[in-house]
Amino acid sequence: MKKRVLRLSLSALLGMGGCLFLLGGFPAPVKVPALEDTVRLSEEPAAVGEIPKVYMTRDISPAALDAVYKALGRALPGKAAVKLSTGEPGGHHFLSPDLIKDLVQSVEGTIVESNTAYGGRRANTAMHKQAARDHGFTAIAPVDILDEDGSMSLPFAGGKNIKEDLVGSHFARYDSFLVLSHFKGHSMGGFGGALKNISIGIASSTGKAWIHSGGTSRTNPWGGKQDAFLESMAEASGAVMNRLEDRIVYINVMNHLSIDCDCSSNPAPPELDDIGILASLDPVALDKACVDQIYASDTRRSASLRQRIESRNGTHTLDHAESLGLGSQRYELVMLGG
Repeated sequence: MKKRVLRLSLSALLGMGGCLFLLGGFPAPVKVPALEDTVRLSEEPAAVGEIPKVYMTRDISPAALDAVYKALGRALPGKAAVKLSTGEPGGHHFLSPDLIKDLVQSVEGTIVESNTAYGGRRANTAMHKQAARDHGFTAIAPVDILDEDGSMSLPFAGGKNIKEDLVGSHFARYDSFLVLSHFKGHSMGGFGGALKNISIGIASSTGKAWIHSGGTSRTNPWGGKQDAFLESMAEASGAVMNRLEDRIVYINVMNHLSIDCDCSSNPAPPELDDIGILASLDPVALDKACVDQIYASDTRRSASLRQRIESRNGTHTLDHAESLGLGSQRYELVMLGG
């Protein structure tokens, strides 16, 4: 079957309320024309609904962020949390409040974070709230530190390493979550995207130690086995997903692509150009699409980030999450204009 390409204008997508019903296939070719809206269809299209969609725009702007959110076609009911990283002081690659302000306010969201388990200047609530103020987040929305009053447990019976995820007790305040992740490298996970943001990111400081140690310690995050840590991130993600069901959406912003995460106070400068914004209702598909975009980029400029992912066995998180039934590494890439 000959491959087909369907083109729609971004204004048409927004006029449709962002609800798209487009049949597609596998990741787009390396070169995607800028300012062109495409849906890539595989040689043998799967049945509708069988493969999750990942929406992508090359544009990184407030309007583009709104467009990919609306393309998902899922409303966030009740009190909405917006999970992002407020960034370790000294770092500067975290998502800009100017970029996300319109979307956060459109869902009437509260920005939520949890304290760190590694020390630093976000290790307790007072310092963490100060960092959020200094980085401009409190100017655009309320900020809530989820574990200010301790932890609560979310069960995950199917876990290989952990059978529960320890999240901040304020998690219970929210009916739905917008998971707004800065996709980049990570010193331990290889990369950080949607799965990291709903596991390590939502976990309380105690829960972070539990995940990092692969379920061997609630006080010491260090010294666990690498694959057990990666698997525990997937398992903690599953606990959050099971609790929220269809009241969660995922957006990854691929800019400032350092090999280091926003938890670093001195991240390495990016070597790779910004790529775009991607969104999905499936966090496994979304993170896999972002990894694929890295590998489809300039081989010289992406070398450090690819080495970081491979040296940490980072894609094992995706493999384990898929094996747990949390999502699919096969996906349809729907290109939006920009």
